[in-house]
Amino acid sequence: MKLIKFNKLGADIKQQAGKLTDSGFKQVYNHIDQLKIKKGVDSLGLDKFINQCAIMAAGSGAIAGSGGMITLIAGMPVDFINLITQQFRVTMAIMYYNKGSYHIGYEEFMNLVATSLKVEAGVTLTKTMMEGIAEKLLMLLGTRTAERIIPVVGAVIGGTANYLFVKRMADSIKETYGEPMVIQVS
Repeated sequence: MKLIKFNKLGADIKQQAGKLTDSGFKQVYNHIDQLKIKKGVDSLGLDKFINQCAIMAAGSGAIAGSGGMITLIAGMPVDFINLITQQFRVTMAIMYYNKGSYHIGYEEFMNLVATSLKVEAGVTLTKTMMEGIAEKLLMLLGTRTAERIIPVVGAVIGGTANYLFVKRMADSIKETYGEPMVIQVS
C-alpha cells in the first residue's frame, strides 16, 4: 500500500492548480453558453436556476461516490469539471440577474469567482489569483473525497456535498453582489 507523503501533497496540489489555471478555467468558461443562462434565468427565475445547477452538480457527485473507490477514481475528474461548470453557470446567472446584461467578460467573471471563494482578488486577473482559485477548489473537493470511498453512502455524501457547495457559493456571490438596483421610470 502506498503511503501518502503530506509534504509532497502540498506540492501536488500546487502543480494541479497550475495546470487548471493555465487553460482549464478558460476552457470551461468558453464552453458555457451565456445566452442559455439568460434564457434559463428569465424562464425559471434566479433561485430555481441556481437550484437546477445544484441538482446537476449533485448528480455527478452521487455518481462519483456510488461505487466506492472504483467510481471515485474514474468519476472524480468528471465530477470536478461538472462542479466547476455548475459554479460558473450560477455565477454568470447572478451576474446577469444583477447587471441585466448576459455577456460577461472573462476577467470580470473570474474576479467575482475569486471574491466568492475569498481568494485575494486584485483589479487585474493574475496567475497568482487564478492559482489561488484552483487551489481553493481542489482543497474543497479533496476534503470530501475520503467520505466517498464507501459505496452507496459515498453517493449520498457526494451528491449532498456538491449540492450544498453550489448553493453556498450562490449565497456567497449574492452577498458579494448585493441586491440589484431597481430604477423606476415615471
